[in-house]
Amino acid sequence: MASTIFLPKSFLASCLLLLRSLCLSLSDQYRTNPKLQKGYPRPKPVHDKLLEQIQKYQDKTIVLDLEGALFRSNLTFPYFMVIALEAGSVIRGIILLCIYPFTCLLNKDMAIRVFTIISFCGLKEEEVIRVGRAVLPKHLLEDVGMEGLEMISCKIQPCSIICVTRMPRVMVETFVKEYVKGMEVVVGKEVKTVGGYYTGLVMEERRLEGKLGLHYDEFVGFGCSGMRSQHQLFSFCKDFYFVDDAEKRTWHALQRDKYLKPLVFHDGRLAIRPTPFAALAMYMWLPLGILLSLIRSLVFVFFPYNISIFIGAFFGMKTRVSFEALVNQCNNADNKCGNNSGKLFICNHRTLLDPIYISAVLNKQRISAVTYSVSRITEKISPIKTVRLTRNREEDKRRMETLLKQGDLVICPEGTTCREPYLLRFSSLFAEVADEVYPVALKTKAGMFYGTSTGLFKFLDHFYFLMNPWPEYKVKFLEKMSTRLIDGKSCTGFEATNHVQSEIGRVLGFGLTKLTRKDKYLLLAGNEGFV
Repeated sequence: MASTIFLPKSFLASCLLLLRSLCLSLSDQYRTNPKLQKGYPRPKPVHDKLLEQIQKYQDKTIVLDLEGALFRSNLTFPYFMVIALEAGSVIRGIILLCIYPFTCLLNKDMAIRVFTIISFCGLKEEEVIRVGRAVLPKHLLEDVGMEGLEMISCKIQPCSIICVTRMPRVMVETFVKEYVKGMEVVVGKEVKTVGGYYTGLVMEERRLEGKLGLHYDEFVGFGCSGMRSQHQLFSFCKDFYFVDDAEKRTWHALQRDKYLKPLVFHDGRLAIRPTPFAALAMYMWLPLGILLSLIRSLVFVFFPYNISIFIGAFFGMKTRVSFEALVNQCNNADNKCGNNSGKLFICNHRTLLDPIYISAVLNKQRISAVTYSVSRITEKISPIKTVRLTRNREEDKRRMETLLKQGDLVICPEGTTCREPYLLRFSSLFAEVADEVYPVALKTKAGMFYGTSTGLFKFLDHFYFLMNPWPEYKVKFLEKMSTRLIDGKSCTGFEATNHVQSEIGRVLGFGLTKLTRKDKYLLLAGNEGFV
């Protein structure tokens, strides 16, 4: 006997809505953009057209499709994943990753709305703004195509640029205004807030003609041939040029020396660009990474240094040491290296593990380190002695002199870590403590997670660094330097400090800056760095 199955009307309506979205997604770009319809001649690469009519656009305003004309990839998922992880939580990131395959069935605008709901809903407005200011610029800069940026800033030289993005404006505004020349207005999606918290719902676009004083024929549009530029501003463009998809695949990543301004500071834990596959790999690695981090930490705490380096290498830690200069100085000195002569080691600051690595490679347990404001938990689990400075110059000097009488001392005169290849301004206090110092140049490599932060859970910093599949440290001991003489001539403490900084920077190939710990924390965290 045949049976009849009755389906709820709501279920049928949902199926019809999903089918309609799929049909729109498949036919969207061809139905709404006549330049992409079959039979229409494919546009020439944008560079060729601009070179032909370069004088025509000197006084024009450009409406720039950010994802289409500036980035090498059209994928926006990684930036929403950064918001989900850095402003939200690991669980929020998992939800976003799980929903991604389903968003591939939707059109681009609908997919971004779904990403926005998952990434933004329930987050504090000030926290998302902080991530947009301190975290996202690094990830966005890594996706900028050198050819795309040069086309806008060098070849055309328009009077102004209006940047249009499919993402929420808060995600890209800081990056656009600080790292792209000529950007005056950023137009993107606005996310609704209630009581200082984001709802995740996108506000409807408002007409911008009156607000921006727009008139037809005054604008030139730039986008990508593989994407549909659907913002209302493009309707005011008399000419619209497409960057060919094949051409974008040949674009080169923007080199660091081509940045509009140096990217010295940025925050966040992710060292990778969290594409869907990279995010999946990260989550699959996470359980093993946590276990390895604990094992690697315990190795340095409970095992002697003469074997901890080798045990760490067995568990994937890479350490490269160059201390020929130190050995030669010890061989030529009256006293041998094995005694407690109170050497003062000056190093640049990459992670909280810097003094521990120096102590381990020298195989000395009685090395001390001074700290500025690390967490109490970090001080408790440190395998070497740490002494907290007070920021009172005379008291800090007295504490350093006392530690030097007890044995060797490691000082990081930058006062805070710097991830990028730059050196912050060195404090000159160490030049008043000792007549001779031993500079140490440090370089680290983090493949998946950064081991530094300006957030609340700073005691997890070294755990994050040790969670990387292959954490790497390079330690190079330099020639002993005097704090009283430079090339046989008397010098001040400030001159000696600058000399030490420049020598470490020369060996590492790092740029020298006058920025300080205060500058870093004011930019990234909105405070002066007290923990």
